[in-house]
Amino acid sequence: MNKIAIARFSLLAAAIVVLAGCAESRAELDLYIAEVKQRPGPPLPPLPVMKTFPPFEYAAHELRDPFSPISDDNEEEAQVAAASGTGIAPIAGRRKEELESVPLDSLDMVGTIGAGEDMVALIKDPLGVIHQVRTGNYLGQNHGRILQIFEDRIELTEIFPNGLGGYEERRSPIALDDK
Repeated sequence: MNKIAIARFSLLAAAIVVLAGCAESRAELDLYIAEVKQRPGPPLPPLPVMKTFPPFEYAAHELRDPFSPISDDNEEEAQVAAASGTGIAPIAGRRKEELESVPLDSLDMVGTIGAGEDMVALIKDPLGVIHQVRTGNYLGQNHGRILQIFEDRIELTEIFPNGLGGYEERRSPIALDDK
């Protein structure tokens, strides 16, 4: 016999001896597992004591619900809301454009195409897709409408609720991304 055959035979014999030794300890292992299962578990900790809070009595039932719209029944509130608004409001029923679902601060201007009145701006959305926009298109979640496109920026106006039932207009630029 050669050395490789002897080494293989020795490994086979060692494996048989090891496996034969496991057969006896299997019964011991089963007995140990049964013993551990019979032991009582540790006692559970007691339930925490619930804190009691003093009852709160809501006394503002006669005031207007802050979550309901201002109704015409209360003329004074309606006048305050009308006075606070400047007549600016989002266009109702207007079909939303693709970039209106994206926050304005996550849009990047990456360039322009054309010149003068026919200039088109290139806007990159958070997914890395480049969109072409023109004057009059809408961007951002606050009804941002593009007023003018320059080579280094886009000027747009956004409409925000003013908290008094009306809206206010703010100008916002998007500068060319220098990255």
